[in-house]
Formats: sequence, structure tokens, C-alpha cells
Amino acid sequence: MKRKPGPDELRLWAVVTATVRPSAGRSPVKAPPEEAAPAKPVVPAVTMKPFIPDAHKKVVRPPPVQPPQAIEPGRKRRLTRERDPIDLRLDLHGLDQDRARAALIAFLLRAQDEGVRAVLVITGKGYTGDGVLRRRTPEWLAEPGLRHVVAGVSTAHGRHGGEGALYVALKRRG
Repeated sequence: MKRKPGPDELRLWAVVTATVRPSAGRSPVKAPPEEAAPAKPVVPAVTMKPFIPDAHKKVVRPPPVQPPQAIEPGRKRRLTRERDPIDLRLDLHGLDQDRARAALIAFLLRAQDEGVRAVLVITGKGYTGDGVLRRRTPEWLAEPGLRHVVAGVSTAHGRHGGEGALYVALKRRG
């Protein structure tokens, strides 16, 4: 069953039909009954105030994320020369940013619970040497949620992946 259009809908239809011209070769659209349509279409006036920023208000920006602290040189040298074991490895190849971040956080928390002291996170370099995961992983490691886990981060030696991998030193459980 069809319902009859209300007065607002009839006004809107009048505005539409007043502004539309038929295509070439077509007849004009029939107007709605005279008793329902107003003589003059009612178009609400829209007033917009221009946006003017308040000069006296300070713009509050979040503090920049500090890069994670570097692994102390002696420890990095022992990891590079494989005198200290790299207990676990995480390969992030093929993951998008959201999955890679979730996998990284879960991996580091699990590794710390197991008492692991150093891990290798393989991000890859990307097609042009400037991969998204390679850029974003240090930011994720510096987040407040991982400060109690990560002791330091350094780029891996060539035999462990070079610029496409990171040594991550973990803090002891405490």
C-alpha cells in the first residue's frame, strides 16, 4: 500500500522539479497537485560562520615518542659475536602493520615471562630499503606499554639480518 507524501516531502519535490530541466527529447515532469504544493518553494537558509582560530589558545600536542634506548655496546658486541645467545626470533615478513604490532607485543611479553634476555626481530627492509615495518617497529618498542619489557634496541649485525633486523634486549621480570 502506498502512502501519500507529507507536506515537507511535497515542498522538497517542488524544489527539485523547479531546479531540474528534462533531457533533450523528453517531456517535462508533471507537477504535484496545486493544493499540496506551496506557491513558492521554501529553502532553509544556511548560515555558516567562518572558522577563526583563537590566537590566545595554546595548541596541545602529544609529546613525541622517544626512541628506545640503545643496547649497551658491550652487550651488543656479545650478541653480534654470538657469545650471548639470541634466545628467540620473530619474523614479521608478510604481515600488515596491525598484525605485526600485535605479534610483536605478544612475542615480547611472552619472551619476558619465559626469562629470555635477548631476541631478534626481523622486519625486512621493504622494496626500496625504507619498509613500513622497519620504520614503525622502533616506535612500537618505545610505547609506554612496552617500557617495562624493553631494555634496549639496536640494529642487527649483517649475519643476523643487518638493517632489516633488530636486537631487542629485554628487562628481567620483576
